[in-house]
Amino acid sequence: MQRKNSELNNNIDDSKKFSKVAISWYPGHMAKTRRQIIEDLKLIDIVVEILDARIPLSSQNPDIKEIIKDKMRIVILNKCDLSCEKENKKWVENFEKQGIPAILVDSVSGKGISEVMQKIPQVYSNEKYNRQGRVGKSIRMIILGIPNVGKSSFINRLAKRNTAQVGNKPGVTRQKQWIKLSNQIELLDTPGVLWPKLDSQNIALNLAYTGTIKDDVLQTIEIGFELLKKLTREYMPNLIERYKLSEGEIKDIMDNKELQENEKVLEIMNLIGKKRGAIISGGEINQERVATILLEDFRSGKLGKITLEKG
Repeated sequence: MQRKNSELNNNIDDSKKFSKVAISWYPGHMAKTRRQIIEDLKLIDIVVEILDARIPLSSQNPDIKEIIKDKMRIVILNKCDLSCEKENKKWVENFEKQGIPAILVDSVSGKGISEVMQKIPQVYSNEKYNRQGRVGKSIRMIILGIPNVGKSSFINRLAKRNTAQVGNKPGVTRQKQWIKLSNQIELLDTPGVLWPKLDSQNIALNLAYTGTIKDDVLQTIEIGFELLKKLTREYMPNLIERYKLSEGEIKDIMDNKELQENEKVLEIMNLIGKKRGAIISGGEINQERVATILLEDFRSGKLGKITLEKG
């Protein structure tokens, strides 16, 4: 018992240290991509920005306004099948209050794609179209998004064919290409862009939860621990249902005033480990395995519809 408590305290200390870690992740090719996009925007009428509906703020490039300047913009809240429906509606309203059309999309099933195609000519008003003397020419658009927001899958749905390379690793789309979507709309595809410095630890964690920042950049157990902490605050019923946890045991842990929050999270992590058989020699819980299970279940939607940033 003494050994177990010692290891528990060590892990708690590690989790406190993690909250102070400065994270910087900016692959070299992205700086070149950013410069290319700024140059390409001279040819563009409309910017379509893809965000992850689970983390609309964290998945947004903070430089987007500066980059696109006065270009018209449409926001795509992708992966809406994995996010909370109530929060989805709030985020759509939030963007529209800012004068930015927002559309919920699930690129896997194709939900929302037809709405996007209808919205593009609506946003690019006939008045401006005529004023620029472009009657009869295609509306030119570009799709921007950080890695792992589903950009390639979205493009493939729009084009109704596999035109963009799709992969599980962030940033697999490499080369620029023009895609004709209809007689009225033409698309310039580009790689995703991520900003050079993550000033907010919360943003960095959100990107790690969804897989934008690779698990080998941050320790899996630390990411999983922080995700579990967030889920215990806002989505405890999802955890109980997914891992068949005892509501009585959970209540005892959460009501225990002698335990700090990190200790409660670790106790719940151990309960999940027991349920999933993540046990190593000596009967100890393999917390790295539990963290991996949590991350995989969240990313795949097996934990239910979860939005980490409220609208």
